[in-house]
Amino acid sequence: MPALEDTHIVNRHRVQPNHANNYESAHGGIVMKWMDEIGAMSAMRFAGEACVTAATDGLEFKRPIPVGDTALVEAYVYDAGRTSVNVRVRAARENPHTGETESTTDSHFVFVAIRDGKPTPVPEELTVETEAGERLRAEALEGSQ
Repeated sequence: MPALEDTHIVNRHRVQPNHANNYESAHGGIVMKWMDEIGAMSAMRFAGEACVTAATDGLEFKRPIPVGDTALVEAYVYDAGRTSVNVRVRAARENPHTGETESTTDSHFVFVAIRDGKPTPVPEELTVETEAGERLRAEALEGSQ
């Protein structure tokens, strides 16, 4: 039975000029791509199968991630259905010199497990083994309402 903590993935991307929009910050589509990729990796850890994006609750870009900063992307599974996996995905800007972070985007993605081109069942239960995991799951459930 998969645990939330096993699905928790954090990744970093250095925002380069080729990732930028006209305002010298990460293009929203690039950030969304990074979030989708990390979210899918988290969903696959839970499902044990390939997963594809089915939906997102929308993305609100609260603040930019300037060129030269680091995009910090975090994802973890917080719930599941018969063939679907709910993943909270967050992005933040991180100062590469100080490590200081600031939230930029928060979203919930739904992925569907696929085998041979068709939806396939995922594990029926997600366990939470730590207090930190309980906090993450509660935050995700509260934000998905």
